[in-house]
Amino acid sequence: MSFAEIKKFLQKMQTDESLKNKVISSATADDVALIAQELGFSFSGDDLLRFNGQKVDKVTVRKVQHPGEYH
Repeated sequence: MSFAEIKKFLQKMQTDESLKNKVISSATADDVALIAQELGFSFSGDDLLRFNGQKVDKVTVRKVQHPGEYH
């Protein structure tokens, strides 16, 4: 698990409006991780979910609970 990679990615996202829009429109943490991997960052959707509640500058990672989702 690489929280350092997630932090770097979130910092880049704050300076790149196109990237920010891709992330916001992503449906799952795995989708966000794939976007990050395309840019050379290395973390999984599970890593991102474990980062839930953490804040990097102006971004706070939050897991969205969808109706009907089982845990």
